[in-house]
Amino acid sequence: MTIDHRTRLQKNERALQRDEVFDDVISTALQTHGDLAGRGATYKDAPSLGLHVDGRGLTLEVRDGVLTAAAGVDTAGVVAEMAEDALSDLVQDSQSTMGLAMTSRVQLTAGSINEWIGWEPILRALFDGRKVHETGDVTFADLDGKPLDLTRSFTIDDDHEEIGHFLQEAGFLHITNVFEEDEMATVAADIDHWIDKATPDDGESWWATDDAGINQAVRVLFFYEKSEALRDLVESDRYQWLAGLTGDSHQHKGGAEGLVKPLGIVKGLSDLPWHKDCGQGRHSYMCNSMTTGISVTGADRVSGALGVIPGSHRANTMATGRDPLLDLEPRMLETQTGDVTVHCSDTLHRAHPPIERPRKVVYSGFGLAPIPGDEVKPNPRYSREARAELTDVQDRISAADNPEASERYTPGRGR
Repeated sequence: MTIDHRTRLQKNERALQRDEVFDDVISTALQTHGDLAGRGATYKDAPSLGLHVDGRGLTLEVRDGVLTAAAGVDTAGVVAEMAEDALSDLVQDSQSTMGLAMTSRVQLTAGSINEWIGWEPILRALFDGRKVHETGDVTFADLDGKPLDLTRSFTIDDDHEEIGHFLQEAGFLHITNVFEEDEMATVAADIDHWIDKATPDDGESWWATDDAGINQAVRVLFFYEKSEALRDLVESDRYQWLAGLTGDSHQHKGGAEGLVKPLGIVKGLSDLPWHKDCGQGRHSYMCNSMTTGISVTGADRVSGALGVIPGSHRANTMATGRDPLLDLEPRMLETQTGDVTVHCSDTLHRAHPPIERPRKVVYSGFGLAPIPGDEVKPNPRYSREARAELTDVQDRISAADNPEASERYTPGRGR
């Protein structure tokens, strides 16, 4: 049993020059995985992709079912302009197509943002050998080989092998009655305290705007450090047992974020659309981590329950938005106060907007232990400071888009 899908070592990351990428890295990848990537691009009916870097261009296009490269970008359906260091990060999975847009490191001069991020699974097929997901690729079976009941929830006392198998197959869990209501009330009070203290420029909160035009704090960053009540809970056996479910030596990250989900949010990072936690990049270095959601107030269909797409952690598909070709059906995880949800970092999930009453939730999780022999190094693009600056990410994505494109970025929408 394993959910460790890592294929790259951090110690091998290095700064690649433009000509090395165009003449060597891409050429070698096309020889190795050109057929696999070509199959994915054909299945997705993706337009050709032009990469324009510091005065030189190259176009990736399908010929006779195989992905090939041609000089220049004049015939490309999508043209992405970027600096040499951004190209280096893209081919090494240090940042994804969406990650470059979110950090203002790419500008589209042809095609749309949807077409650009739609190339992500094709690029991962090209550079990492991950087959682009096709209908029927993912099926579900329980320990006896029978169809898996995807509506199943568990308790701490259920068989841990069965729970771990469910997580491996489905990519998510719903664990009921983990914490008591009075414990959640104390955590809720801590969230309220830090939400009240937040200011738009404090670097420790995310903000969103409601339909009345009111800008309000919706997420407390670094909540683990701020709430003693939360630390006591996540350091207890009631929580820590989750780390051992798959035998992959997961470790608690020692971090958490406290969220409120107000009504009527129209702009900002509150009710996030379909995405994977590796959607900014680094799937091959980090997946699968496990993200946990502690239901501080519970969540149902009218208070913004978490949505997941079972099996999507086993599908090389769009990591931002839901590909219209994806054949896997979503589920909504309705929880009671004190329940805990778990999802793999490569599982597509979303926050459904509350429509009748708000809710509160804390997100924390477990990361994989370093691969023996690897040299783990901090990445400034995933630092505390970079995470705190993501409030304006929607504006950054819009700025990366091509103003002449016929389609604009719409969360959850494909080409």
